[in-house]
Amino acid sequence: MDKSKRPFPKSKRPFPKSKRSFRRRLPPIQSGDRIDYRNMSLISRFISEQGKILSRRVNKLTLKQQRLITIAIKQARILSLLPFLNNEKQFERTESTSRTTGLRPRNK
Repeated sequence: MDKSKRPFPKSKRPFPKSKRSFRRRLPPIQSGDRIDYRNMSLISRFISEQGKILSRRVNKLTLKQQRLITIAIKQARILSLLPFLNNEKQFERTESTSRTTGLRPRNK
């Protein structure tokens, strides 16, 4: 019997690994960029449409950069440079008929 305990010989694997090449993405913050509450073009890249601070995994930042971005966003919010909530899309309340469908108008 074969000495190795593998069910398949090395050359006949059922699912060969694919060698995918990938392009290394550029870091979102360049070395010359200053993380500051006044740098609105930089800060606005790390905020969602709802006004939430995006996570470090989404931003692809280092831990130190994420902390500095978070502090800068909070300072900008306090100084009214950024809104706490982005309410550009106001909730449009249409007259819902679902509540009143079961009710009939009273005749007195």
